[in-house]
Amino acid sequence: MMENSDKLPKIAEQDPWLAQAAYDINARHERFVSKLKYIESISGSIEDFSMAYEYMGINFIPAENCWVYREWAPAAHGLFLTGDFNSWNLYAHPLQKMENGIWEIKLNAEHYKTVFTHGSKIKVLVKSAIGDQLRIPAYIRRVVQDEDTKNFSGQLWFSPKFTWENNNFDIRKLGDLFIYEAHVGMAQEKEGLGTYNEFTEKILPRIKKAGYNAVQLMAIQEHPYYGSFGYHVSSFFAPSSRFGTPEDLKTLISTAQSMGIAVIMDLVHSHTVKNLNEGLNQFDGSETQYFHAGARGEHPNWDSKLFDYGKTEVLQFLLSNISYWLKEFHFDGFRFDGVGSMLYFHHGDEPIDNIDKYFNQGVEFDAVTYLQLANHLGHLINPKAVTIAEDVSGMPGLASPIDDGGIGFDFRLGMGIPDFWIKYLKDVPDEEWSMGEMWQVLNDRLPYVKTVTYCESHDQALVGDKTIAFRLMDKEMYFNMQSSEENIVVERGIALHKMIRLITISLGGQAYLNFMGNEFGHPEWIDFPREGNDWSYQHARRQWSLMDNPLLRYHYLSDFDRALIKTIKDAKLLSTLYANQINCDETNKCLVYERAGLIFLFNFHTSGSIPGYEFVVPEAGDYKIVLSTDSAIFGGHGRVNEKMVYSTRFDEASSTNRLSIYSTNRTAIVFKKVK
Repeated sequence: MMENSDKLPKIAEQDPWLAQAAYDINARHERFVSKLKYIESISGSIEDFSMAYEYMGINFIPAENCWVYREWAPAAHGLFLTGDFNSWNLYAHPLQKMENGIWEIKLNAEHYKTVFTHGSKIKVLVKSAIGDQLRIPAYIRRVVQDEDTKNFSGQLWFSPKFTWENNNFDIRKLGDLFIYEAHVGMAQEKEGLGTYNEFTEKILPRIKKAGYNAVQLMAIQEHPYYGSFGYHVSSFFAPSSRFGTPEDLKTLISTAQSMGIAVIMDLVHSHTVKNLNEGLNQFDGSETQYFHAGARGEHPNWDSKLFDYGKTEVLQFLLSNISYWLKEFHFDGFRFDGVGSMLYFHHGDEPIDNIDKYFNQGVEFDAVTYLQLANHLGHLINPKAVTIAEDVSGMPGLASPIDDGGIGFDFRLGMGIPDFWIKYLKDVPDEEWSMGEMWQVLNDRLPYVKTVTYCESHDQALVGDKTIAFRLMDKEMYFNMQSSEENIVVERGIALHKMIRLITISLGGQAYLNFMGNEFGHPEWIDFPREGNDWSYQHARRQWSLMDNPLLRYHYLSDFDRALIKTIKDAKLLSTLYANQINCDETNKCLVYERAGLIFLFNFHTSGSIPGYEFVVPEAGDYKIVLSTDSAIFGGHGRVNEKMVYSTRFDEASSTNRLSIYSTNRTAIVFKKVK
């Protein structure tokens, strides 16, 4: 491991611009090494350190035949366990204060065998400077909501050992990742909450058929407000009970893996809910138990609390959460939410206009070190696991190995790409779309930094924003999607929807992500049940019947998406670094490039179809069309002869091999050389 010096770290060798920051990169690495050594000195190993969920919370001690409940609450004056087991007698079962602010109570299993049982509810009463408050244990593994009072309680959950179908599932053997981002609760068409079991039975087969090999699950950690999209977490170790039991979630994961689908968890360690009735805020009566004091502990935009990543107990809580989901639920990795917010005191809201702002000015060192530890631990527990960072700041080394000077993620989200498409669709007339800018934005990544590319984020599906389909077709989607009808707005929208997806997946990165329903242009906003809509689920669901209806045009987009995934997957395109540009034709709004042996021709012109459009190809020979957005089976006009073999012409003047085709407007075509 490198020492804190001016020695050039590997990420600076790869990117000479970082050479000026060699000292800071090495210092970042040394902070990680120092914290790791400290953890090892107090726990033996980081893996042992991260098993706190087997010590804290409620666990069974066979040697003593007792249940033990432990809670870290250093500023509390007293803790009392209460629940169904003691008829909610608030003060009958006090905990004893041990060392390091930990409180403990042991219950003899024989004595309490008829009352301290699977499914019974519990809470802990905390006496503190802010009074007596009933709280939910921090390490609780199941939380349920009372239908009548709407209050949340912890629940004892003593289920038998789960049998996994495939203990050796390896996400990395899947090859290129095609990720289907999904929300269990709104995955069904019914007006109500979807369940883990319904997702397993009805949605996993759809994902498999569509060609995706990974599902990224949102809103798994328990959250009191459904409409938070799962991002205001209250109980970090409890899978949301509104969708079913922990075993139901395990069955979902096990079934997916048996189908060759990896399951990635959307992990929220960037912040937590402010609630006092649920969650960690002022648990022991102090402001600073889990969080920073004052403004540093508050997220100004998210109305939530921010962790003190420098505190040992907080590190142990969060790192144990990493272990818990990997070991107990066999997730294949994590998409870390809000990494950009974690990295900086300004939460990514200020421009980064000099290199020092990546390493010193405004950088939250403790959060950076935590993310390094989290990646180190995750890959130690499961070397096959994949970690993805949500960050738009371009933090150097984010998706580079820790020992190379990086933070250790496997992938970064290409968050600038959806922003680019929003800008174009909102503010730039079709006639002014720049092929050069499109090429530059979609290729704007370092060669050694793996990027997950995507067209639109899940946030764009929410009320107040718009998906690509909705920006393109707006209200016409409600009235003019019949296959038998002609509508110029819909025809433009369907054409560009397909082209945007094809150019994004073929240029933008080394993995691809799509949010549930966007592949077929789902027309509805997501509007979670709330007082303003009379708690309706009308817009918190996915209308699969639209896609399944052969009389509507939605199926064209779905059929194209399936063909798109297959084409890219068969070519192993995402395993390659970049495409090679062949022609950037601003006059005709055409862009031609090669990647993984496929030739891509895009014609974004609003009306210009060009007979005999000629362009250079790397090799002489015969070429066939393997995908066309204008194909009639995908809702296009069928203007291109897809059965024809296209042969190259050698141009003596330029010594190049050229291919010629009728390039129709708003069409993308993919060629493959005939062997």
